[in-house]
Amino acid sequence: MEWKSLTTSEQIEQIKNDSQQNPVIIYKHSTRCGISSMVLSRLERAWNASEIPTADVYFLDLISNRDISQAIAATFNVQHESPQILVINQRECVYDASHTMVSYPKIKEQVLTLADS
Repeated sequence: MEWKSLTTSEQIEQIKNDSQQNPVIIYKHSTRCGISSMVLSRLERAWNASEIPTADVYFLDLISNRDISQAIAATFNVQHESPQILVINQRECVYDASHTMVSYPKIKEQVLTLADS
């Protein structure tokens, strides 16, 4: 799995722009949370890039970048949570899940549904 680091607020606008071509996935991770570590491990073990090759995947360390996490919540009108996954399409968050509801099969389903529409 090849994460793109999300470390600047300027990247949020780039993500919105990129999502007009292909879905973009953002994973918000807390390095202080055991559930977040478990979800990250589960995602990385299950991830199959060949199944959803067109989606860019961003990783946000929200402890180091809390301001960016808050900006994401405000920009995409979602409640701040961690761990949290967001699927961005056409400049909007079309799917989000947090804690143990974050799962690769659900993410893949969302991205493939977007590709079919």
